[in-house]
Amino acid sequence: MTIPFYIVDVFTNTKYAGNQLAVFKNAASLTTSQMQEIAREINFAESTFITAVDAVNNTAAMRIFTPAHEMKFAGHPIIGTSWVLLNKIFEKKADILELQVAIGGIKVSRREELIWLKAAQPEFFEVLKKEEFTHFSNLAIADFDHRFEIQEVTTGSAFVMVPVKNKAVLRRIKIDKEKTLKWLEENCKTAHKALYFFCLEESELTSRMMCIENDQLIEDAATGSASTCLQAFLLKYHSSSINLINNQGEFINRSSQIHFDGHLENEVYDINIGGSTKYIAQGEWEV
Repeated sequence: MTIPFYIVDVFTNTKYAGNQLAVFKNAASLTTSQMQEIAREINFAESTFITAVDAVNNTAAMRIFTPAHEMKFAGHPIIGTSWVLLNKIFEKKADILELQVAIGGIKVSRREELIWLKAAQPEFFEVLKKEEFTHFSNLAIADFDHRFEIQEVTTGSAFVMVPVKNKAVLRRIKIDKEKTLKWLEENCKTAHKALYFFCLEESELTSRMMCIENDQLIEDAATGSASTCLQAFLLKYHSSSINLINNQGEFINRSSQIHFDGHLENEVYDINIGGSTKYIAQGEWEV
């Protein structure tokens, strides 16, 4: 049996930048184990598997896998898969669709060259201690942006928001794999455990995502799910209206641009992230 697949780069205006994504069509007959094996084989940050398509109503269902496990929600896979659906699978032009993922329906829209998703309402966990980062990273207390606390946030997948004072600090961050893993396991409240370092200098936002997966320290080029958490964090603690670009991936030579458009009113969060997608290739996968 063969199934079609597509490769795209997400959150970038140019090829061979942003975050890579493999999108597999006609995947309903695959088992969970097969999906996991394929994701491990292709070894991108995530791969997606489209299990149902309703082109009449502009809806589809998909599952998201890293090389190690299934994700309930992830931003760049949703943005990239939506681009594939709108440009390669749906026969009629559409600008709005809904994707069913593990956490439920995600609204997606196309505005000019960008694909946008609307995130779920965030949940904020307890504030964490800056001092503890000095035990598993090269950060000193003076390196943090003291306008903000460190806090774990989720909109479907959880990330620890870690504010540092400038881009120079962000660039030189190093963490110890074993000590970091121990800290994440002791402090994170959800199954998904990752750090999202960021600096906000006037209107310039730059970020880095680091996690431990398959016993390896991994840095991601563009993390949409973390960006929805960061947008929620900034709406709560910085400004009730956010319209800027989150720059990620620069320090691993995969420059990415994640657009933020968010508002907070009456404790209701309107969290939207958008990005461009570049088509790379397509083919048939032998299952």
